[in-house]
Order: sequence, then structure tokens, then C-alpha cells
Amino acid sequence: MTIDHYLSASTAGIGTAALPAAGAPEPGALLAPLSGVTDLALRRIARRLGATAVVSEMVAAEDFARGTAEARLRAEGEGVLPHVVQLAGCDPRWMAEGARLAQANGADVIDVNMGCPAKKVTGGEAGSALMRDLDHAARLLAAVRGAVSVPVTVKMRLGWDDSSRNAPDLARRAQALGLSAVTVHGRTRQQFYTGRADWAAIRAVAEAVTIPVIANGDVGSLEEARACLAASGARAVMIGRAAVGRPWLVGAVAAGLRGAAAPRLTACEKADLAAEHYEGLLALYGAGMGVRHARKHLAAYADHAGGLSAPERMRLVTTTDPAEALALLRRAFAQAPAEAAPAAKQAA
Repeated sequence: MTIDHYLSASTAGIGTAALPAAGAPEPGALLAPLSGVTDLALRRIARRLGATAVVSEMVAAEDFARGTAEARLRAEGEGVLPHVVQLAGCDPRWMAEGARLAQANGADVIDVNMGCPAKKVTGGEAGSALMRDLDHAARLLAAVRGAVSVPVTVKMRLGWDDSSRNAPDLARRAQALGLSAVTVHGRTRQQFYTGRADWAAIRAVAEAVTIPVIANGDVGSLEEARACLAASGARAVMIGRAAVGRPWLVGAVAAGLRGAAAPRLTACEKADLAAEHYEGLLALYGAGMGVRHARKHLAAYADHAGGLSAPERMRLVTTTDPAEALALLRRAFAQAPAEAAPAAKQAA
């Protein structure tokens, strides 16, 4: 399997014998790795609905290699093809071991996290902190690349801060080491998620390498995806926060970028997908942990649907009764106000 394969794939379940013909693939839209968010249930739904590919939550490589239960759940990919696992860490030995284990457990692609801005990650010299020492970053990428036979990719930011926008240099090193693609979030680490993503700044990365570049940051609609591709010169977009509460969004954008019409979901169909996600979380984590894990998703579904009163929304995100949560979730969509914008203007 190559990176071009999943950048151009439009249906799930395609094996390595079905690689696309030579030539540039159609642009795609991928679901970004979001820690605590892109769980297996969400990824299954987004991929089934047409996302070009989906990426696991960030998985701590050392925890995964040591067999930590939470890390194993984050890396689970049953029913998702291609199965992309994102690993984070700063020790080449543990990153290599985590990558080997992920491939043995069915990963089709290993993505290396060099973009997370969270203090608990950068404080351990992982995530975007690696962009402060490109020699060490390159050693880490080489260790992962040498440990597995599947494609390896890397997700980064523009740099640590505005005085060190070194993403093009890191991308060149990644390509030289044999990585298959790079994803660039259009902010520095010091920006966290403030301001607007600088899509135009990603163009310097796209022009520095010949491997595919995927642009990430502030893409929440088909129109924004097209603008991002035009500004960045990237081959695909990666959608993160905008897809929370809207697992159908990434597939709709992917279809639009191909010039195809995405199915327009009814409120009832969206409610069914939200319920599927909730029940999937309970199945994956167990009732106790699953209920807690689901709260951010329930809030996002309710906010996008718009059909609950403030007390009902509060009850939805605090109840520990799955039956009550499902009833309120369906009510959120059943009572949702009619959408005023025409279908052609929306990706949702």
C-alpha cells in the first residue's frame, strides 16, 4: 500500500492488490488524529461515509509497546481500512518498538506525531517540541522507518515559533529518509490553535518535496478545503475539530473535491449515526468509561443539531443512563431547526 493509494481511495476495504493507476490522484480529505476524540467508533463512521482515510488518536509509543490498555484501545483499528496509527514519543527505541507492534497488529500506515502543541506532550520533548531539534527528529523518523515495512508519514506544524518556521527542512529530511507523505498544520506550536491557520505558508513545504503534502488547520467546509488546496499547493486536506459532532463532514468534503455529490443526510439519519457512535463508545470502553468518554461528542452532536434546550443539553452530557442519553440525542435531531443554507453551500 502506498500513500497515493489512500489519498485516492474512495471506498473502504481496498487491498494492496488494488493500487491506483499511475498519475496524480484526485484530491482527498482525511480525518485528523485528535487525542481523546478520533476513537474507533468515530473513525469507522467517517471512513464508511467517504473520508479518504482516517487516523487514530495519538498513541504514546512507549505505553503502547508496554501494553497499556488505554494505548491499545487508542490504536485499535478493526473494521477500518486503511488502518493508520499515529505514534508519539521522543525515544527512537520506543518509537521503533511501537511501530513494529502497530504493524503486527494490522496498521497499514504509521504516522509520527511532530505537531501536538499540548504542554504535557512538548514537556516530554515529544510532539511539536521535536521541531526544535531536527537532528533528533530525523533520528526518530529513521528509527520508525527502519522498523516497519508499511508506509511511514509525519504530521508537523510550521515550526516551533515564528522565528523558526522549519517545516520545509523537516519535510526534506523526512523524504530523504523514505517517508511517504507529510501533513502540515498551518500554525506554529506557540500559536496553539489561536488565529487562523496560514495555508499559504504550507506551500513552502509542498515546493520543498515531491512526496504528497497534506494541509491541516481550519478546514470546515468544501469551500474552505478548495481554498486551502489552492493556497497551500497540497495534495489533500486533513479535517480535525470541524468534524467533531459531524462525522459525515470529511466524506462530504472528499466527495466535493472529486466533483461528486455527497448524499444529503436527513436529521433522522444523522441521529442514527450519532447513536451508533455513542453505542460504539460504550462497546469499546465499557459502560462506565464509555459514558464519560462520550460527553464531548454528545455535546458536539447537540450543538450541531440545535434541537435541545439548555437544561436538556446539560442532562444529555451529564446522565449516566445510556437509554436517557440516546433518547435525548435523538430528540436533539428530531427537534432541530430547518437548515436554511442550500445543500451546495454546505459540507455538513
